[in-house]
Amino acid sequence: MEYTSDPSVLVLGSQGRLGQAAVQAFAAAGWRVWAQARRPQPDLPAGARALDVPLADTAALATAAQGAQAVVYAVNPPYTRWPQQMLPLARQGMDVAEALGARFLLPGNVYNFGRELPAQLTLDTPEVANTRKGALRIALEAELRQRAQAGRLRSSVLRAGDFFGGGPGSWIDLVIAKHLRAGRLDYPGPLEVPHAWAFLPDLARAFVDVAAHAETRPFARWQFAGHTLTGAALLQGLRSAAEAQGLAPARGWRERRMAWWPIRLAAPLVPMAREIAEMAYLWARPHALLEVLPQARAATPLAAAMAATVAALQQPSVSASAARSAAS
Repeated sequence: MEYTSDPSVLVLGSQGRLGQAAVQAFAAAGWRVWAQARRPQPDLPAGARALDVPLADTAALATAAQGAQAVVYAVNPPYTRWPQQMLPLARQGMDVAEALGARFLLPGNVYNFGRELPAQLTLDTPEVANTRKGALRIALEAELRQRAQAGRLRSSVLRAGDFFGGGPGSWIDLVIAKHLRAGRLDYPGPLEVPHAWAFLPDLARAFVDVAAHAETRPFARWQFAGHTLTGAALLQGLRSAAEAQGLAPARGWRERRMAWWPIRLAAPLVPMAREIAEMAYLWARPHALLEVLPQARAATPLAAAMAATVAALQQPSVSASAARSAAS
């Protein structure tokens, strides 16, 4: 990769869902991209360079990505290891950004708002740490604020809903459309309740906008609205996309309400069941994010986003990769 005066970014965890989307979006926008991951990366776009330096080796990583003006933190530890790994890994990412003098870009989520989150989420919505993962998220953002106040690190949080599109490991492929070819869709909550979703290619482009923004605040927060969909609208979108791609079931579609009681029953003994059960309230509480971004961008139309999502489900690698992924 030839070095020019183009802006540059380091993407940490570049083989995850968000990481891959971020690499593509920044490269398409003309940024030089360092893509850090633990495994080989054979399909990087033009303008991107792979870094196989471990995240824990913060000094070596900062040296390898010298000149990066932004660091996208796309590392996501296994859901069952959040209490042990989430904050330590994020601190390593912060340390890399500090060493580079770069702005640290963190994907936020709605966990901060607690079990009784309101239907409309704004930058002023109170944060309530009444779940373990919510408390961890609040602690992470508090540390970013503390480092900013101490003049050590500039950072921006971009909050969004559940991911879809852009690779396996989401509620779509792990649960909702897991049996799409058989004509069965399983939804985790009431079909009339609105739920916040983020189409990953759109979210990645929003990260580019945040990184390019002439931000003067040492700690900034933004929100990505994405698509707010009832369960019924989401399932209709999946059905339409599947039928357009020749996947209409011969016997018609079957839609089921996913049962939570087996997950709750297993929670005391099965770590993944415990972690998923803790966040079950998100499917019963209506919620949407009020968008606050440096610039307005039109979202990918739902039909096109669903078409891309269903097409990705047909890739042979999806089932194997999804089996290794945690719900987000």
